Amino acid sequence: MRVLRYLIYLWNAKVFGPFLIRLNLWLNARREKGKSRWNQEILSPPLKISYRNKELVAMHWLEGRYANLGKKVVWITSGAPVELFKALDFFVLYPENHAAICGTARVAVDICSEAESAGYSRDICSYARTDFGSMLSGKTPVGKLPKPDLLVTCTNICQTVLSWYRVLAHHFDVPLIIIDTPFVYHRQAADHAIEYVVKQLEDAIPVAEKVAGKALEQSRLEEVARLSKQATELWMEIMKRNTHCPAPISVFDQFIQMAPIVEMRGDAITVDFYAAMLQEVDDRIARGIGAVVEERKRLLWDNLPIWYRLRYLAELLGQHGIAIVASTYTNAWGELAHLIDPSKGLRSMALSYTYAILNRGTGHKLETMTRMIHEFQLDGVILHSDRSCKPYSIGQMDQRDRLIREHNTPALLLEADHNDSRAYAEEQVANRLAAFIEMLE
Repeated sequence: MRVLRYLIYLWNAKVFGPFLIRLNLWLNARREKGKSRWNQEILSPPLKISYRNKELVAMHWLEGRYANLGKKVVWITSGAPVELFKALDFFVLYPENHAAICGTARVAVDICSEAESAGYSRDICSYARTDFGSMLSGKTPVGKLPKPDLLVTCTNICQTVLSWYRVLAHHFDVPLIIIDTPFVYHRQAADHAIEYVVKQLEDAIPVAEKVAGKALEQSRLEEVARLSKQATELWMEIMKRNTHCPAPISVFDQFIQMAPIVEMRGDAITVDFYAAMLQEVDDRIARGIGAVVEERKRLLWDNLPIWYRLRYLAELLGQHGIAIVASTYTNAWGELAHLIDPSKGLRSMALSYTYAILNRGTGHKLETMTRMIHEFQLDGVILHSDRSCKPYSIGQMDQRDRLIREHNTPALLLEADHNDSRAYAEEQVANRLAAFIEMLE
C-alpha cells in the first residue's frame, strides 16, 4: 500500500501534474499574446522570468496537494530555520505564503469569514485568520492543502505565531516545535542568547527525525544551507541593482518574485531561478529599461505589501513617474546572507534567524531605511501601517517624523491591511497618495 501511495504521489506531483501545469501556462501565454494587461505608456512589460516563477509556484503547490501520499509534511513560519527540515526531506508549507496567495487572488475575506464565524476575532492577524478559515472549511485557491505531520514556529517574526500554531497543533493533533529567539535590543545579541537558540535547535532535531523516520545527515544539512545562502545572495544582488536609475524592477515586481526565496529556500531550483532573474535584470540595465517608463521620483516601501491592490498602486504611482525601488520587507530576505555559514551548522542558523528584522528594535529599522534612502537615491518613503502586522508597524509614526525632521525625507503613513480588504479605505488611500504625490512634485 505504501508503494502504491508513493507511485500515485510521483505520477501526480512529478509527472502528469507538471505536464498539465506547463500545458496550461503555455495555453494561457498563447491566449494573452498581444493582449496587454498593463499600461505600456506607464509601466514596462513584466520580467520574462515571471513565467518561470508561475511555474515554480504552481509546481510547489501541486506537490503539496499530493504530498501526504509520498512525504512527511511540515507547516512552518516564514522566519523559522527551514534548512533543518529540508535536510530531512520534509515537504515544507508556509501558511503565510498560502495566505498571501489568497490575498492576491482576492479570496482572503471569504476564507477569513469562515474563521470569524467559528469565533476568531477580526483583530487577529489576517494571515492567521486566512489559515484558520482554510483549515476549517478546506477553501483554498491552490486546490488542497496537505495535512501537517509536524508544526514549527519561530518567535522572530511575532508572538502571534505561538497561539496560531498551538491552535493548529490542537486541530491536527501533531507535534509542535517552538524556536524562541530572544529579542535583540542592542546591536549585538548576547552570546548566551545565541547559545539558547542553538540548544533549542539541538532539541528539535530528535523530534523532527522521529517524525521524518530518518536521521539528519550533516553533509545534507550543509548542502541545503549552501543552497540557501546562494539563493539569498542572488536575491540581495537583484535588489541592489535598483541603485541604478532608472530602476530595472519595482518593489511590486519584488513582492511577486520573492515567493521562491521564502517557500523554496534551500532548493537548487531556487538558485537557478534567481541566477536567471539576475541576468535578465542586468540585461534591462544594459538596455536602459526601467520598471516605470518615465521614472522621475524614487520611493521606499516599509512593511508588507497590500496584496489585493498591487497593480492599482503600481499604476497609480507610475502615472506620476514614481517608482518604488526599495523595500524593508523584500530586503529582509537578503540582508542576513552574510550570517549564513554552512560549515558552522546550528550556530550559523541561530545567528541568521535571531537577527531577523522583526526581532530587532525599531531603531534598527530606522537605520535600515535611512541607509537605503542614500544607497538608492530615494525621494521619499511610504510606510504601510499594517493593521494585521503590529510588530512591523509599531514605531512607524515616530519613524515617519524622524525621517521628515532629521533626514529631510518626505514620508507618508498609509493605513491598510496586508490581506483583509475590509480594512482598506479606497478613498482615504487615494486622497493621501494624491496629497503625497503633489508634495513630491
